[in-house]
Amino acid sequence: MTELLTLGEPIVTFASKDLGAGLVDSIDYYKLLGGAELNVLIGAARLGHSTEYISQVGQDPLGDFAIKNIKNHQVGTTYIESDPNNWTAFQLKELVAEGDPQTFNFRKNSAAAHLKPAVIDEIDFSGVKIGHLSGIFPAISRLALATFEEFATKLLEHGILTTFDPNLRPALWDSEAQMIETINQLARFGQIVLPGINEGKILVGSDDPETIADFYLHNGDQTRTVVVKLGEAGAYLKNKGDKQGKIIPGFRAAKVVDTVGAGDGFALGLITGLLDQLSLEAAVERGNAVGALQVQTPGDNDGYPTPTQLQEFLIAQKGV
Repeated sequence: MTELLTLGEPIVTFASKDLGAGLVDSIDYYKLLGGAELNVLIGAARLGHSTEYISQVGQDPLGDFAIKNIKNHQVGTTYIESDPNNWTAFQLKELVAEGDPQTFNFRKNSAAAHLKPAVIDEIDFSGVKIGHLSGIFPAISRLALATFEEFATKLLEHGILTTFDPNLRPALWDSEAQMIETINQLARFGQIVLPGINEGKILVGSDDPETIADFYLHNGDQTRTVVVKLGEAGAYLKNKGDKQGKIIPGFRAAKVVDTVGAGDGFALGLITGLLDQLSLEAAVERGNAVGALQVQTPGDNDGYPTPTQLQEFLIAQKGV
């Protein structure tokens, strides 16, 4: 039985080994697998939960690499289609000592961008507890947007809890205005919406957590909870009907090596917390913990913990 289901595009990443060289001058790379939605599934599987991934890859070496590694991460591949006519997306990623690395994507007209809405009819939704939605996949093509909308609609029709992470990628949209309008429309599918505070400044025009939360709580009838990610400060949690929300404190990372995957880490922490029947506040706290662990590693998802590692981190941080 599948507990967590999501739709997205796997990205084969060629990560530089040349510290500080940038993408132009780097010549030494190694290959790994990423993609925001897939990161969430990898982390959830590592914490012991059953997952399935809906996607499409090309019939090429990178597609074979993606499927092999997805399986190695114990993520379900039942719903990954194979496209003989289009190629698997990939990216270049620089190596930095700390902070935000530069990336460059090669994903236009990729195999995943050609995934058709009809594939959603083949999905077995029985037993699925949470469907995770991200604003990246609908940005890669009009067809992907239609497939996303079909998937999100089916999740709600089956009474499955939905989480939505805006995951803004301005380079994938024709304009900022189009991105803002579309993302805010798609957020209506989310029963729990997970914007970052910097995303809120773009999408809502404010970096005040309560203003951001109130916008999404009134944005769509489905949305009942908003969690605004505040980085190291933690997260701001507000439920529909509450007069005010509350900050769930974050955890201090020993060193911020690479911020990629931190937001996805927060999402998977919260999602697995709910799957483990934690309170919403405790699930948000777990999200903060997984995000803090991820920023201390250079990969997209290699900082996501096992249950033992998560427990050890919480004991070290909280003394309990």
